Amino acid sequence: MVKIGNIQLPDFPLLLAPMEDVSDPPFRAVCKANGADLMYTEFISSEGLIRAAAKSRKKLDVFDYERPIGIQLFGSDVETMGECAAISTEAGPDLIDINYGCPVKQVACRGAGAALLRDVPKMVEMTAAVIRNTHLPVTVKTRLGWDDGTKNVEEVAERLQDIGIAALTVHGRTRVQLYKGEADWRLIAKIKDNPRIHIPIFGNGDITSPEKAKEYQNRYGVDGVMVGRASIGYPWIFREIKHYVATGELLAPPTLEERVAVCQMHFDKSIEWKGPKVGIFEMRRHYAHYFRGLEGAKAWRTRLVDAETSDVVLEILQEIASSEAVMVG
Repeated sequence: MVKIGNIQLPDFPLLLAPMEDVSDPPFRAVCKANGADLMYTEFISSEGLIRAAAKSRKKLDVFDYERPIGIQLFGSDVETMGECAAISTEAGPDLIDINYGCPVKQVACRGAGAALLRDVPKMVEMTAAVIRNTHLPVTVKTRLGWDDGTKNVEEVAERLQDIGIAALTVHGRTRVQLYKGEADWRLIAKIKDNPRIHIPIFGNGDITSPEKAKEYQNRYGVDGVMVGRASIGYPWIFREIKHYVATGELLAPPTLEERVAVCQMHFDKSIEWKGPKVGIFEMRRHYAHYFRGLEGAKAWRTRLVDAETSDVVLEILQEIASSEAVMVG
């Protein structure tokens, strides 16, 4: 069993990565139903939260069926991050996570996300401010370093553990790499092997199959793995990893009926949480992922994207389910 503060997780837990414009409550619902053990909100701007921006406030929504669930914050101002930790705590999550890993320009060039890897003392100060302003466990997600010449995540791990973080997730790339190249987990393994480190260490980056998850568990000794892009349109990856780790056997891929059923669950949750207009519009980005490899997928996707009412979307989904289309890729 893995513990994050007072949160108990199973051995080798599977975490859903916080992904902007993806890991909202509807998406989290289908991932939870398929085996995700710990999930996070999309990352929330501390400045937006302080301004009470509607989009930032909406991201605080968490639901009992998601638990355990963490709210992830990012920002560049120490005091503001502390204030936002208090605000986020009132929303009722199980933990607060700090994003020190986002590599995108809009975040890093404003001194937030992965930019803090270039200012470890400020990172420590900011983390301490968040810890002071919540009674919940505080965790951190970060990267190996800013670039190949400044891979300082080992120092980061020790210093943040010393001030009280409850777990650390490390993405095996630098900020400069963005999402290119292959993730390097060797430094993640060194952190896990460090006798000073006693908090759970989770690895992130390139977990795209059950076989890779098991291989990385054995090779790098991490307490669990975080799955990101591989879960988009394929939440079954969580159940497949769990089964493979437990038995060494691969589960059969989801049937067409299962794909439609989970897509419809995602759609229903989207309408419920966002309302029909926004819910229908924002689901359009997911159809290509759910039906990737399906014979005639392009035509189905075009119809789904063009649909303007819930009834039409549901009719098309039922057509897909009852069709004789086969998976070709």
